[in-house]
Amino acid sequence: MHQGQKPPDAGGSRKRLLELNLAPADRFWTSARDGAVKLHMEETGPASEPPVTTHQLLRDTVERFGGHPAMVVKKDGQWKTTTYLQFYQACRAAAKSFLKLGLKRLHGVGILGHNSPEWFIAFIGATMARGLPSGIYSTNSADACQYVASNCEANILVVENQHQLEKILQVQDRLPHLKAIVQYSDEVKEKRPNLYTWAEFMQLGSEIPDSELDDIIASQRVNQCCTLIYTSGTTGPPKGVMLSHDNITWLIKMFCKQSGLQEKQIVVSYLPLSHVAAQFFDIWLSIYLGGTTYFANKDALKGSVVDTLKEVRPTVFFGVPRTWEKIQAILEDMQSTSSSMQGSISTRTSNPGMETNLNQKNVNDWVAAGNPLADHLVLQKKKADLGLDRCILPLAGGAPTQRETLDLFLGLNFPIIELYGTSESSGPNTTSVACDYRITSCGKMVTGSRTRIHTPDEDGNGEICLRGRHVFMGYLNMVENTKEALDEEGWLHSGDIGKLDQDGFLYITGRIKEMVITAGGENIPPVPIENALKKEVPIISNAVLVGDKRKFLSMLVTLKSSTDPNTLEPKDDLTPDAIQFLQQLGSSATRVSEVVRSKDPAIYKAIQEGFNRVNQKAVSNAQRVQKWVILEKDFSVDDGEPSPTMKTKRSIILKKYEKVIDEFYKVN
Repeated sequence: MHQGQKPPDAGGSRKRLLELNLAPADRFWTSARDGAVKLHMEETGPASEPPVTTHQLLRDTVERFGGHPAMVVKKDGQWKTTTYLQFYQACRAAAKSFLKLGLKRLHGVGILGHNSPEWFIAFIGATMARGLPSGIYSTNSADACQYVASNCEANILVVENQHQLEKILQVQDRLPHLKAIVQYSDEVKEKRPNLYTWAEFMQLGSEIPDSELDDIIASQRVNQCCTLIYTSGTTGPPKGVMLSHDNITWLIKMFCKQSGLQEKQIVVSYLPLSHVAAQFFDIWLSIYLGGTTYFANKDALKGSVVDTLKEVRPTVFFGVPRTWEKIQAILEDMQSTSSSMQGSISTRTSNPGMETNLNQKNVNDWVAAGNPLADHLVLQKKKADLGLDRCILPLAGGAPTQRETLDLFLGLNFPIIELYGTSESSGPNTTSVACDYRITSCGKMVTGSRTRIHTPDEDGNGEICLRGRHVFMGYLNMVENTKEALDEEGWLHSGDIGKLDQDGFLYITGRIKEMVITAGGENIPPVPIENALKKEVPIISNAVLVGDKRKFLSMLVTLKSSTDPNTLEPKDDLTPDAIQFLQQLGSSATRVSEVVRSKDPAIYKAIQEGFNRVNQKAVSNAQRVQKWVILEKDFSVDDGEPSPTMKTKRSIILKKYEKVIDEFYKVN
């Protein structure tokens, strides 16, 4: 019997609810901040696991690992450690200070800034005080910050520095629920009413008795909202994803058990904590396992993350595809200066039987049977040079990882585990392990959850639907959006297109809302075509298929270019590997502008030949790309073209290059 269904004995039902720390609920979804949901609990198996709050999860870890490092951050060139007991005490102090500042139950605490111990403390402290911590991307504009703060009715905003503070001050008059701002880094340049330094903030609630906070913590219910994750807005305005305590605590337990992770793992925090994956691995995985989170420098995404990896040598590392591509570039740089490394990688990744070997269920069997690793010490040295020699779980997610990247690391006996998950599934819904792995697959569903393909086509592709205790509660204040995402049986309709193979491995093939529908009514998923082109022509960085309501398909293409280390803006200079590829074609170009201005014949021919090969594999004429153009600049986060997690914002790109696209369809 599912929790929330009314049994014959109503008194017994109330008792059972109290035993499980549940609020009464009669359906699987809600859009109200104080709403409650039924849990997909079962009588036996993983879904029968007793639900716990996030506070209970943390408290249990403090009791077992109180003196173990919880967080480590570099200050003045030295690593500074916070133990679990110190972390817990700081979170309680922050919770009291939030209460002192007037935080109302289930109102927002917006956190705007780079990853830091203060970010964690504000986040957990807000949950203890029964507020709703809501991460805000540090790259957001002032208006985008105002949108999130208004949507969650934030009473307090925690900002990193003067730069982030100024964004809030620009929109403060449009935030009627805002009572205070806390700045956790740098000096406050100008004292203002209700603006506090971090030190001031942490002392504000010192007079609130522990018993008052304990009563508030005790009032938490596992099936009510714990935190808000705001979507990146690739398909419309950001939505506040309501995650319950049980969503978080159940999923982290299931994931760690399925992955075989033991206690005291080491992770590096560098991806935006506004994103569900960063919260899942940096905060919750560490808390559940009594692990240690090291904080990377602010410029981690500009390339310094590898320096942190070499110092920290994490045991678990999660990266979006762009992160792995940066590491790949460093590895290839090493490869070009080491003949032994060149031999190791080229032999293992160009083996004619590799495709057959990759179909084996156990990557370790492949290594043992066909690749005895005579060069084991060389490979281990290269992993150490990257800071990944202790990493037992290298993970990728957020977008598809390029096949060439996966192949390269697999050739090092270092299979990157691709995950599939969404904010609405509280984190990863599928995963793999080295003994059960398929390259380009996102793995199998997390134990205790369910995945099905809705209305599959003849190739098995259809909408991915998820069900389980990890599926979110609903979108804050968005009834219709919630009903669209969650059906009455609690199935989450992800909007992603995929298929399951006979062994239960999931493959992502597109997204419904990105579907291109031609003038002839043909439904075409763009991602497979875009990925196929990038595989055929490795100098292509981004490809965006065009053709919605048009007579034929066309494509916008960007070339791989270097990134400014300070601004992260794409430069005109081509990357070294792109230049090397062009030299093989007989081209001497080193800049994107050179290629575009001269319409370099060798390059344009190579790209057209790549399109020809892709078109030959098209399932119909309607799926063949007829025209294309190289853009003068790669996509930029500052321009809003990809999201902060590097998902392509098609609507913005199509609008920005509207005139270019119109040229494709002009009748001569």
